[in-house]
Amino acid sequence: MDSSLSPSLPPDEAAILAIGRPHPSLWTYYLLNCLVIPPLFPFLVLPMYFRYHTLRYKFTAEGISMSWGILFRREIIIHYARIQDIHLRSNIVERWLGLAKVLIQTASGSSGAEMTLEGLREFEAVRDFLYSKMRGVKDHTHPSPVPGAAGPVLPTATGDAELAAALRETAAELRAVREALERRRN
Repeated sequence: MDSSLSPSLPPDEAAILAIGRPHPSLWTYYLLNCLVIPPLFPFLVLPMYFRYHTLRYKFTAEGISMSWGILFRREIIIHYARIQDIHLRSNIVERWLGLAKVLIQTASGSSGAEMTLEGLREFEAVRDFLYSKMRGVKDHTHPSPVPGAAGPVLPTATGDAELAAALRETAAELRAVREALERRRN
């Protein structure tokens, strides 16, 4: 994607949004995995071939989608607001090929990753992009629903000192209330 076509996007973000397919080294990785058990190679290579050739990624302003399959088409869509954690994983062969997997976890009940983006060479840029998008969703300040009420406090050095002072004052008041209740019982 030419950066002159979308001047409002940073170059890294434009490159991430342009990713639609895994790197061709993923096919090499799949072939090497199938060769681990030579007698099963003919049975393993066919599903891997179809997975590689149908695997598609789509990064949008709202989230990520990943789809693959011919007979049984699968598609996973995750909105940035649902992302809880992002991990990078690569074994020795993937590192040799310059690849890594980006594992995206959500707050679903499963302990594993909800989506695994594989075959990416720009895995660190994708991870940083996803972190910025997920933080952008979570850190976005919304107007206060109550008119005249204060909005969210932005973290600053002065704000942290004021917050610490308010917490100390609240703790002292709670301590005084607890002591008054204990005296009243006795």
